[in-house]
Amino acid sequence: MNKRKQVQLPATLPGSPGVFGFFIYPFFLFHMLVFGLSGFFIAYAAPDAPVAMLFAHGGIAITVYLVFYLNFFGRDQVKWMLINAALGIFGIYSQIGWILARFGKRIGDYPWYVHVIPFLYYVLYTFLLRQLLLDLTGSRHDALRRRWVESAYVVFSMLVYATFLWRGRHLA
Repeated sequence: MNKRKQVQLPATLPGSPGVFGFFIYPFFLFHMLVFGLSGFFIAYAAPDAPVAMLFAHGGIAITVYLVFYLNFFGRDQVKWMLINAALGIFGIYSQIGWILARFGKRIGDYPWYVHVIPFLYYVLYTFLLRQLLLDLTGSRHDALRRRWVESAYVVFSMLVYATFLWRGRHLA
């Protein structure tokens, strides 16, 4: 009977002294930025966005990113995606609205489903930034420090989003 061995990634935690180490951050930050921008342009470049293409392109990429996130960061860390999603609704609305205003457009100019892929990319990207912050501050395995860093992350995010909303309202 031929038994196959389960394949395991050498680095199960970001920043660990495995094969990947901190390489995963610049790689995924750049890679996701490119895919996120392409999803943004597919969604908002034309008045009639090719919704099927948007969901095919973005849906496949987001599914692949989720598989990588679960492998690299684990379930407990991925639950922060829900927190990022809650922050993301506020953040995305403020930031995408601000970006679209630069092109003479408004977030309300598009049906809700066009925003799904850009919103999901935003959540994935902010999750990755939080993981990087936990590793840069050395707070991943220090519960007290992690609580402070996570609290500062939420407060800072809310301040940035409120600023974008405020500026967007005054520029409109």
